[in-house]
Amino acid sequence: MPNKPAAQVRIDAQLVRRLLSGIPGTDELPLVHADDGWDCSMWRLGHGLAVRLPRRPEAVPLLAHEAQALAEVGGMIEATGIRVPTPIHSGAPAAGFPWPWMIVRWIDGCRGLDIARTERTLWAGSLAQALRALHRPARSGYPVNPVRGGPLTDRAEVVARRFSRARDADAVDPATLDVAEHAWREALSSPAWRGAAVWIHGDLHPGNVIAQGGSLRGIIDFGDATAGDPAYDLAIAWLAFDAAGRAAFTEAMPHVDRDTWLRSRGWAAAIAVLLLDNSDDAPAYARLAHEALAEIATPETRRLQTRSAAHSAESPVEDGDPR
Repeated sequence: MPNKPAAQVRIDAQLVRRLLSGIPGTDELPLVHADDGWDCSMWRLGHGLAVRLPRRPEAVPLLAHEAQALAEVGGMIEATGIRVPTPIHSGAPAAGFPWPWMIVRWIDGCRGLDIARTERTLWAGSLAQALRALHRPARSGYPVNPVRGGPLTDRAEVVARRFSRARDADAVDPATLDVAEHAWREALSSPAWRGAAVWIHGDLHPGNVIAQGGSLRGIIDFGDATAGDPAYDLAIAWLAFDAAGRAAFTEAMPHVDRDTWLRSRGWAAAIAVLLLDNSDDAPAYARLAHEALAEIATPETRRLQTRSAAHSAESPVEDGDPR
């Protein structure tokens, strides 16, 4: 059955134009529908802007959360040359539209999800650099996410149910699912993050990175940004890359210790079965789930952990030091 929630208000070009009326310089800009996600409808405005509108009430706090987070972390990421969807106008409910909306900067390129895994290696180092800039200790009172960035044990029951449903659905080779579930359990038993809570994106997967011509152009969708264990973001090593890309990504993260890589691999397994559970009407994300499970099952993953352990023993890092 379809998983994507239905929009609770009709959003079309006429509505967006009515909302934009009165904003200087927008009348003459072309307006084109770009995409509808789970939470927001995106409309490209001219060459360099986009209008984001919530499709349902649950998305309203996510937009506000994103604006708050980007005000604090956007500059850190953009200092590495990677763009973020900086808000430039906050719109109020009007013209029959019931919720706040915003105009953000448009980032040219295509989703990492639509780029072959073998080609993503070209921007693995750039993504690592952006995450090193982001993963810095957060201020007190940072925005809290009830799911992202916390201990894996907080999600043990729900992830176990998802693995069970994946087995019942018989959509994945049982041996591959066994390896992924072992990775999750190994992560559950590994030491928890002991450092300071660092900023994390909180929803980092190939659908939320933008690339063009072999270069990483931007990171989008900061509605789940929070602070905590960086392992949640580092799960992208398996979600986005093949063995070569993962090697480039991890080599650009020499400060990450073995336990953090174990947790990140566990999170990758958890996210993969989440996608299996929620992608009936999203074939690109269903494909991502299967690819990620296959990457988790590669023998190279074990060698990665060995290298990380050796580096950690040679070059200890203070807890919470983002370098």
